[in-house]
Amino acid sequence: MGDPAARAHSKLDEELEPTFPASDSAANTVETAIRPGELPPSTSGSVTDNSTRKRFEFSSNGETAFLLYERTHDALTLIHTEVPPALRGHHVGEALVEAALRAARSAGLRIVAVCPFVKAYLRKHPASP
Repeated sequence: MGDPAARAHSKLDEELEPTFPASDSAANTVETAIRPGELPPSTSGSVTDNSTRKRFEFSSNGETAFLLYERTHDALTLIHTEVPPALRGHHVGEALVEAALRAARSAGLRIVAVCPFVKAYLRKHPASP
């Protein structure tokens, strides 16, 4: 692992390891994140805010990934990110976080990151949308 990016990803995985359930080993890698426009053709969809269920959702091919949140008058608390196995490796987690950050900023809300994936994303992308 001489590549600096590979070392950074490995370090991030090591930092996240204790924060995820043992049964969710695929979720504690950087591979569960998404950059807009990078979806492969077989994984098309967009992030929507399902305010009734208090979560941002991404659905594709009958699968739904989500980022659970709580909203108050001044904050958006990002609680938990869930990406089903069929959508992993396509950066869906990152798309959910980016949509939540954009929504919070456009509403003038501060971000409270409880979810370990969101915390890791914010450390890696301090100037996120």
